[in-house]
Amino acid sequence: MKSENGTFWEHLDVLRWVILRSLGVAVILAITAFCLKDWLFAVVLAPRTSDFITFRLLGVDPFSVHLMNTGLTEQFMTHMRVAMYAGVLCAAPYIIYELFRFVSPGLYAGERRAGFWIVTSGYVMFMMGTLLNYLLIFPLTVRFLGTYQVSADVDNMLTLQSYIDTLISMSLVMGVIFELPVVCAILGKMGFINGSLMARYRRHAIVAILIVAAIITPTTDVFTLCIVSLPIWLLYETSILLVKLNH
Repeated sequence: MKSENGTFWEHLDVLRWVILRSLGVAVILAITAFCLKDWLFAVVLAPRTSDFITFRLLGVDPFSVHLMNTGLTEQFMTHMRVAMYAGVLCAAPYIIYELFRFVSPGLYAGERRAGFWIVTSGYVMFMMGTLLNYLLIFPLTVRFLGTYQVSADVDNMLTLQSYIDTLISMSLVMGVIFELPVVCAILGKMGFINGSLMARYRRHAIVAILIVAAIITPTTDVFTLCIVSLPIWLLYETSILLVKLNH
């Protein structure tokens, strides 16, 4: 780190404008998403039927999970929440750019380059995890839990809020899991881990990956478990390679 000219209050004022600009962009994009309600919820609700692209590719039997609303304000509040999340997600690249531009003057050239690649790769990996969840993990979970019945006499009545909460929480979980290569590369660069150590504990990692995959997708078939486990295992192998290259 290096010091830059300017008083504390001047830096605080610059940070205030960085936050205000970031919030402004996020709000504008959230309002845009709110106005595009039909398109927004066509995307969000698509995984609940067999017409979804993943199910068409897998040749799944026709099904449809019916959602219901139980509260007077629930649909409107859900609309606002989803629009807000969409706005923040779309504004994330600009927010990251603003924060990095604020911090970078205090970094050396080498630190600036390293920080740029860490931030960029972290964002890309998070988005990849979110996309994988939307296209594969969440649809399989919805199909299993949404159609599961202990008896034919008991019908499923799923609420819109439950559906949205599950989608958001699983997206966050997968986004964090996909940060594994970035975190391992940083730890390897700092000398806390190395490729040989990770390779030695590969079998233990595979068991942990299977457990995590089973928790994320509470389905009973081995095929689904393998589909979910495969990308996480590839992340681990990629992490080993990155650690070896950066050691």
